[in-house]
Amino acid sequence: MIADDRPTLGIGMVGYAFMGRVHSQAWRSVGAFFDLPVRPVMAALGGRSKEATAAAARDLGWAAAETDWRDLIARDDVQVVDICTPGDSHAEIAIAALEAGKHVICEKPLANSVAEAEAMAAAARAAAGRGVHAMVAFNYRRVPAVALARRWVAEGRLGRLHHVRAQYLQDWIADPAFPLVWRLQRERAGSGALGDIGAHVIDTAQFITGELLEGVSALTETFVKERPLAEASAGLSATGATTPADGTAGDAAGGAAANPAAGAVATGTVDVDDAALFIGRFSGGALGSFEATRFATGRKNALRIEVNGSKGSLAFDFEAMNELWFHDHTLPAAEAGFRRVIVTEAEHPYAAAWWPPGHGLGYEHTFTHEIKDFVEAVAAGVAPAPSFADGLRVQRVLAAVEASAADGSRFTPVEES
Repeated sequence: MIADDRPTLGIGMVGYAFMGRVHSQAWRSVGAFFDLPVRPVMAALGGRSKEATAAAARDLGWAAAETDWRDLIARDDVQVVDICTPGDSHAEIAIAALEAGKHVICEKPLANSVAEAEAMAAAARAAAGRGVHAMVAFNYRRVPAVALARRWVAEGRLGRLHHVRAQYLQDWIADPAFPLVWRLQRERAGSGALGDIGAHVIDTAQFITGELLEGVSALTETFVKERPLAEASAGLSATGATTPADGTAGDAAGGAAANPAAGAVATGTVDVDDAALFIGRFSGGALGSFEATRFATGRKNALRIEVNGSKGSLAFDFEAMNELWFHDHTLPAAEAGFRRVIVTEAEHPYAAAWWPPGHGLGYEHTFTHEIKDFVEAVAAGVAPAPSFADGLRVQRVLAAVEASAADGSRFTPVEES
């Protein structure tokens, strides 16, 4: 084996479910495709169950397993703590890690409340003064087409921005028989579609435009207010008293919850939103419309954004993630119209590290790009982006949306940081 004399960077990750698996994939692959100044070492994985954590560590490529995140933070071979747990534990783990001198990358949304996010941002500011850095993991910034959209807006190719239309559409809980997983419980998740996927589209819109949302008027709705209790869940699938063992929810009309003859089923209350709609105004004057729902039947992971400006427009849909549509409004009308750009050329963001032009990337690559940028920033001693302050700003938008929806959709300013 060829010797690698680069300094090592020990990684400890907390959580090994859906996000833990994709982060593990990123840590495993980043060094094979990007020339990093340090060599990431997957030192330890943290989880609650000794047996399950050890099995996940073995399968995902981690050298050791810990059943207490405090022990993981305390390890001498861990310099970075990667947080892939539900939102209710983000603040405690992140603050403890930063105070222990460990760099932190934390899944989105940053926290379950503005107060928690404020505490995390304050801890990150204090840690930065000691050379310790933190980043919130909004991976869609690292889609090559999204990064290219940001570049074109920053270059002025759209001129003055007028409109932003942003959606994140999924359908994975549209079946009323789908069980009550943690993402549907406010105590664990903080909010529903709003925080889970709305946070992504808010950050993506602010990233592409370079502008901040200053105020919103909102509606939220919970379509299914009671669900069968979950027996087991993983990622976006689950099993419960009304679901088959393969994790598919099936037809609610045939389940025990809707059929008394099939027997009583224990249920619980859904206390988060299923969908959120809001309009808003950006700091540069553009108007925005936003939608986040997990009830858009037929849409699996449609993060969509269109930006219209005085000189042109662009449009993106994650379900066609290697494409960016662009309209140059400075052309004569006879030549104008949207054209499709396949974002796989070596000149495009991140693409040179991967495959020949036209060979598309996938969801997992966004996390590899995220880890690459984070590692490079930590090695250079500079602040990675998006920062915890950026995550706090998104949290303030989420809070303004909830406040507006609870107050008859009254236009609600986003609190200043």
